[in-house]
Amino acid sequence: MTLPRDYQGQSCALSRAMEVIGERWTLLIVRDAFFGVRRFGDFVRHLGVPRAVLTDRLAGLTAAGVLARVPDGGKREVYVLTGKGVGLWPAVRALTQWGDEHHPVPGGPRRSFRHADDDAYVGPDGRCTGCGAPVDAADLLVVPGPGLPPPSPDDDPITAALRRPQRLLRPLPLTKGPSA
Repeated sequence: MTLPRDYQGQSCALSRAMEVIGERWTLLIVRDAFFGVRRFGDFVRHLGVPRAVLTDRLAGLTAAGVLARVPDGGKREVYVLTGKGVGLWPAVRALTQWGDEHHPVPGGPRRSFRHADDDAYVGPDGRCTGCGAPVDAADLLVVPGPGLPPPSPDDDPITAALRRPQRLLRPLPLTKGPSA
């Protein structure tokens, strides 16, 4: 039985937000968009999400104005976060921190965040531990954390690319495999 997408009888801000980002896979798609994933096939490969589900979630995020489809310079279009989508960063960051704190993986976090200006870690409050400034998503580097497993021949191109520091919101430089 498919659950409805809305929360009938609920009119609070949280229920309205959940109608946009509360379905399974949606926040992981948004997280990957922050990491620089832009192409449909790359989302499929990295997340392992069924294509029909991804199509539905991308359509919903686009209709809600969280993502936009833009030309990639060729015949294809790619997905990018809009200003509305970038506004989700504090929630994505907070949920990531909550997961690391309450459901940790052996060895520590798989990924950490550093301030691009001074390479200092960014704390759970979103402030740079070096300069003390609040750090916007566009000024963050995602870097491998101590809990990231060693490279594997089975790594998809996104996982392989995220083994190097990557500035959020910039296209992820992919080195192997075509993207659909």
